Amino acid sequence: MRRVAIVGIATSAFKARWRERTYYELAFDVASAALRDARMTKDDVGCCVYGIYNDFFERQFQPDLYVHDYLGMAPKPATRVSTGGATGGTAVRIGFSEVASGLYDTCLVLGVEKCADLFDYGLQASTPEALKAISYTADMTYEQPTGRTASASFALAVVSHQAAYGNPTEEQMARVSIKNHGNACLNPISQSPKRLSLDEVMKSRVITHPFKFYDNCLYSEGAAALILASEDVARRFTDKPVWITGIGAALDWAVIGSRKSLHEFEASRVAARKAYDMAGITNPLEQFDLAELHDAFTGTEILAYEDCFFCEPGGGGKLIDEGVVERNGKLPVNVSGGLIGCGHAVGATGIMQTNEIVLHLRGHAGERQVQGARRGLVQSIGGVGCAWTVCLVLESGQ
Repeated sequence: MRRVAIVGIATSAFKARWRERTYYELAFDVASAALRDARMTKDDVGCCVYGIYNDFFERQFQPDLYVHDYLGMAPKPATRVSTGGATGGTAVRIGFSEVASGLYDTCLVLGVEKCADLFDYGLQASTPEALKAISYTADMTYEQPTGRTASASFALAVVSHQAAYGNPTEEQMARVSIKNHGNACLNPISQSPKRLSLDEVMKSRVITHPFKFYDNCLYSEGAAALILASEDVARRFTDKPVWITGIGAALDWAVIGSRKSLHEFEASRVAARKAYDMAGITNPLEQFDLAELHDAFTGTEILAYEDCFFCEPGGGGKLIDEGVVERNGKLPVNVSGGLIGCGHAVGATGIMQTNEIVLHLRGHAGERQVQGARRGLVQSIGGVGCAWTVCLVLESGQ
């Protein structure tokens, strides 16, 4: 298996609405920027992988066909993936496989989402309609008719964790919200930069117990792209390659009642172990300089500290209490602002997270730069109650 480097990146602003751009125009913008970043042309691209989660969002079945056409990539081979919130991370994994296997020397990985395009252009977007489109992710025979929502499935995990360990407390979750919204203030592409007080978060309206308004990420429109290259050609395009040294993935049981635990996400634990074994990680808290974890809800970030083995089971709340995961802490988490602060343009999110780590490993993250960063973790999860997880270990150096 060949070594694989990220040689070019680009991420659009994440916004509530990109009225002036279609989904394939957003894709074109980030593809062009990533190619410029890699000092490449489209002729240098061997294949493409597209992350587009929800056909209803784009009002278009097989939207990857129209992205590929608009980018002028025909007749290069292309694959589209859709694994819920893990779509972007899965796209990176498939692109990695294309290059590591030797099938292609280079691969464009691109994610795009326009969640409000399921409405007629010019009309006001409606949250209930977006939630209805997302609800089709749940089992349509039994779960969806009972009102299963994304927030409900993850709230169930948090409540189970609280019953087992007494945490995360609502105040600990609020501190994650304050951290991530605050981190987003230093990220120029973020959708929801805010300086929040504990009182503001704690008194915001309840969405799904125990999640309040500021415990939830916002759905976003946006795009992100990266370009992968084999070791043989990477240095033709960049003098600062970032290597994918570990990669792991898992898919859990669809029915949550069939799983080992409601609050330990086995898919995340398996994916993390596989990525760590590949990269030689034995002590993640000591060996990572930063991490981008999937924080669609504040409680899931705290559970992710445990599922990524930063601490023992039940110890996640302590990491936020002690400031370990703050931007200036021992292991900064979601310096981008995460999904809560930067936004969640689903197909693009895992690629945005990956690009954020790349910026820090290159030393190009501006005001939010984690000084001396050499190794980072990306965790991308999706599906009902964290069915899918992809974990990536990224490293700078030769």
